[in-house]
Order: sequence, then C-alpha cells, then structure tokens
Amino acid sequence: MMQYDLAIAYRVYPGISKSPAFYSTDKLALAELGLRSLRLALGDLRTRLYAILDGCPPEYEALVLRYFPAEHTEIVHRQRAGNAATFIEQLDYLLEQPHAKFVYFAEDDYLYRPGTLPRLLTFAEQHRDAHFLAPYDYPDYYQMPLHRGCLQMRYAAGYHWRSAGTACLTFLTRRSILRRTHTLWRTYAKGNFDASMWMALTKHAVFHPLRTVRSSIEAAIMAKAWYYGWRRILFGKRWMLWVPIPSMATHLERTTLAPGVDWEAVRQEVEAAYA
Repeated sequence: MMQYDLAIAYRVYPGISKSPAFYSTDKLALAELGLRSLRLALGDLRTRLYAILDGCPPEYEALVLRYFPAEHTEIVHRQRAGNAATFIEQLDYLLEQPHAKFVYFAEDDYLYRPGTLPRLLTFAEQHRDAHFLAPYDYPDYYQMPLHRGCLQMRYAAGYHWRSAGTACLTFLTRRSILRRTHTLWRTYAKGNFDASMWMALTKHAVFHPLRTVRSSIEAAIMAKAWYYGWRRILFGKRWMLWVPIPSMATHLERTTLAPGVDWEAVRQEVEAAYA
C-alpha cells in the first residue's frame, strides 16, 4: 500500500555553481531558500524525502530536518561523490522505495512558487500521456533552435502546458515509467548529457538534425543522444515531457531564470512565510 503521494530524492552539494540570483556567496542560505520554497510548493502533499548530502557539513542535515520531519525523511551522507554519482543515487532510491507511485528528482538550487506542485501531480494523474513533467519553463525553449517544434499545448489544473523535447534533471514521473527507462538515465554516469537523454526519450528532433542543429553545443547534444540512445530512438517508446506556463520553479542561475515570473517577489514571499 502506498503511504505517500510523492517520493522525493533531493541532492545537495555545499559548493556554489556559477552565479546564483540570490545568496551568491552563501550556499547554506541558498539551500535553505530552496528547501523552504520546496516545502511551501508541496502544500498538503504527503511526501517521503531522501536527502543526499554530498560532502555537506553537519548543518545541512539539520537544515533538511528543519523543514522535513525526521519520520518522513532519510538522510544519506556521501563524501563528494559528484553530480553524476548522486543523480544515480537519486535514481536508485526512487526505484527501490515502496512508498509512492509518483517520484520526483530535486536539486538544491531551485526556487519554487508556493502551492504549485500539487498541480504538477494533478496533471500527471489526469493525463495518460503525462509521462514526465518538469516544473521549470527553461529559457532555452525560447532561444535555441534545438527546441523548435514542440507545439502541443493544453490547459489543465490552472496552467497552460507545453510539450518539450528536453529538460534539466529536476522532474516528476511515475516509478513504473522510471523502471522502464532507468537504463538510459544511467548513461549520465558515463558522460551523457541531460538534454541528450531527454531527446532519446522524447525523440524530439533526432530524425531531422539538420533542421535544428545550429551550434557546436547542439551538435554535441544530438551526437550523444544517438551514441547512448540509438536503440531507444529506433525501437523504443516515444515518451512525452510536459512543462507548465508560467513556470512553477526556476533554476537559480542568474542568467537562466524562468521567464514571466517575478522571482524576487517569490523569494520575498517564501522568506516571509518563515519570518
């Protein structure tokens, strides 16, 4: 019997990557903002959290347990295993957990809008082709030729939803789907790109590369999609990926904030909720 609405694997690294929009010199404060916003975004959802702390000092465990009760949380300590290794740990925990049929991969540098994730789950429950859902309306969808052609649109749960060809590694799916796709996700540890894995799953643009590849980065993404995923591209199921508009969350890199949302106002709302 499933005890929770959602199982979450959340990975935390104490270093600062690139240039965050908030708390650019204080990773603990940045991580706390992310955890606070995730807690608020979940609303009344019953959640089981697996927190993978990669080389984190003791205060990070205390931080997680401040917002997620210990009886519903498992803390996993690793000694700087790295990005790819901790993603594989997320994958393993979510595959093996018996608590929820829906699973969520989360990273520590995201800011969420309060109360949004129940709607992400509602869309997944109500639409049979909602195989994967990413909460982040990535700016690259509007800027890179590689993303052209994802034209399916729906309105549900108070949001517009667009089909997408790729996403980052913060996303929701069913455990049953993860079981059918985990071999491809494991290629991330072999050097595959996140975008390349998504393209092998969604089959977006892979059969017409000359129409969409306009840069060396896009060429590398396309090449790895075929190198690691050619069997799935040619013989596997085409999976659908959906993204809400406006964005429910944003990656906190200053140059890639999701469009159409005042993220400073969201930050203030999150901070005020715990003042």
